Amino acid sequence: MRAERSDLACRDRLLKCALPGPAPVTTKRSNVSSVNGAVPTTIIVAGLVLAGYALLMTARNRRMSVPLLAAVGVLEILLLVQVGVIVARLAGGERPAGLATLIGYLIAMPFIPVAAAFWGLAERSRWGPAVIAVAGLVAAVLMVRLHQIWPVIHV
Repeated sequence: MRAERSDLACRDRLLKCALPGPAPVTTKRSNVSSVNGAVPTTIIVAGLVLAGYALLMTARNRRMSVPLLAAVGVLEILLLVQVGVIVARLAGGERPAGLATLIGYLIAMPFIPVAAAFWGLAERSRWGPAVIAVAGLVAAVLMVRLHQIWPVIHV
């Protein structure tokens, strides 16, 4: 009986030594509560849908149209809402590891759809909607990249 207990104790010690502990942390993560994931996910979906619609208009040899500009406006509003949410979090004292990169993205993000809309309107050929397609893809990629910079921005 005593030998069985000794064997069990040895086996428990071996299991404890053999099992790895928690994985070491290799990146600096924020321990801040999460940001609502609805807005970033909506931005990604809206950017991809806008890009698909604009590519369809390009393939059909169409110029810029009011529905395409309205879709760019919706994307712009969503981006401004996301910028507002992030600025509010920053004003509340929360900081990501890459603060300078985040601020650069926050400054550039709202200008992309506006610049694409002006460029698309100035381009009177089928390539005007192609510029809008690129802007939609860039907006989606920027949201994914923001999530990488500050993981509390859930996608």
